[in-house]
Amino acid sequence: MRFVAVGAVNTGIDVGLFWLLHDTLGIVLANVVSTAAGMTFSFVVNGLLTFRAERLRLGDAVRFVASTGTVLFLVQPLVIYALLAVLGDDAVLLAKLGAICVVIVLNFCAYRFVVWPRRRTRA
Repeated sequence: MRFVAVGAVNTGIDVGLFWLLHDTLGIVLANVVSTAAGMTFSFVVNGLLTFRAERLRLGDAVRFVASTGTVLFLVQPLVIYALLAVLGDDAVLLAKLGAICVVIVLNFCAYRFVVWPRRRTRA
C-alpha cells in the first residue's frame, strides 16, 4: 500500500508541476522538470519508507534510474503495442492503462529485488 500511495503522490507532483510549468517553460522542459521532481520524490520516499533503506546511496540512485528508465521507456511501449495487437488500434487508452498496471508491478519488483534488495534495519 505504501508503494501505491507513493506512486499516487509521485503522479500528482509530476502532473501538477507539468501543468504549472508548461506555459512558461514549454512542454519538453516542463516535462523534464516535472518528471525529475516526481522521480526524485519517488526515490527518496520509496527508499526510506516503502523499502526501509537505512540511508540512500549513490548506487541505489543509479539502479533506481536504470530500472525505472528501462521499465518506462522500453517495457511500457512494448506492452502498449502488444495490447494494441490483441485489443485493436482503437483501444489506445485501454492499452496505456494496461501498460501502467504492468509498470507498477515491474517497478515494485525492480525496487524490491534490484534497487533495495534486502531490508536494511535502521540504527
